[in-house]
Amino acid sequence: MFKKILLGLAVIVAAVYVWNASWRVAPPQGKLELIAHRGVHQTFDRADLNNDTCTAERIDRPTHDYLENTLPSMQAAFAAGADIVELDVHPTTDGQFAVLHDWTVDCRTEGSGETRGHDMASLKLLDIGYSYTADGGASFPFRGKGIGLMPELKEVFTAFPAERFLVNFKSNEAREGDMLAELLSSHPQWRPAVWGAYGGDPPTYRAAELIGDLNVWSRKGLVDCLLQYEGFGWTGFVPDACRNTKVMLPINVAPFVWGWPNLFIERLQQAGSEVILLGPYSSGDPGTAGIDTPELLAQVPDNFAGYIWTNKIETIGPLARERFK
Repeated sequence: MFKKILLGLAVIVAAVYVWNASWRVAPPQGKLELIAHRGVHQTFDRADLNNDTCTAERIDRPTHDYLENTLPSMQAAFAAGADIVELDVHPTTDGQFAVLHDWTVDCRTEGSGETRGHDMASLKLLDIGYSYTADGGASFPFRGKGIGLMPELKEVFTAFPAERFLVNFKSNEAREGDMLAELLSSHPQWRPAVWGAYGGDPPTYRAAELIGDLNVWSRKGLVDCLLQYEGFGWTGFVPDACRNTKVMLPINVAPFVWGWPNLFIERLQQAGSEVILLGPYSSGDPGTAGIDTPELLAQVPDNFAGYIWTNKIETIGPLARERFK
């Protein structure tokens, strides 16, 4: 009797394996696209990172002069092969969108206070390279070089009329979704520039209500998608949380999802979704790791159809274009 039970379990396990085997389907249709997180920028030590960490105070040894979220950094990202550049926005007191990552200006600049507590003219006076240091404050290689480089979102769209961007809302204020929709309504020629939006759920989903065909997703939705798919995906079922969205998937988690890569991607495509492949997930890291090294890029499956998220587009762009051409 015991042997029969073991045999039955073995048959079930084998059936589940075959049902979810990637090789059951051909490589999915589609192409690889690259998302450059913050453009070409100064990377930083991610050890013991938290939401209050000033990353400008722990940058890696500089290998270039670009500063994140600036027009030169975006231009360099597109030149390196980016299909989409991710940028961060904050509303200003005079109704504009300042492009800066941090909630306050204290970390990167000589100024102080919440970013959204300033008007755009005063933000333009700040030196966004003021506090960058790779040696604990012994030297500041970008001090004096970032004055006036904080762009307003309209400047970005004007400078790159044929490119695409992913807008990161840094707050939970729904009004920011209204602001973005109003901006695009007033300048319809810029609508193709906004590929998607994410961040705080209220502004993200408000923008989705008002802007047609906008790619959006939420952090909670991503967690729900992956957890529910792990629970039920072995049956071939794709939960609602994984439908009609973009699924951000860490590369060290990907091998453990049912059907990775071909079958999983095909199931998502049939559900109206696509994969954004991230760098390795690390517990306690609140940031978004990217595919930032040749070694990580080598782990991306051949014929991958989806998006690669990178903090090192200057490195990954040329390598990816050569490999996936």
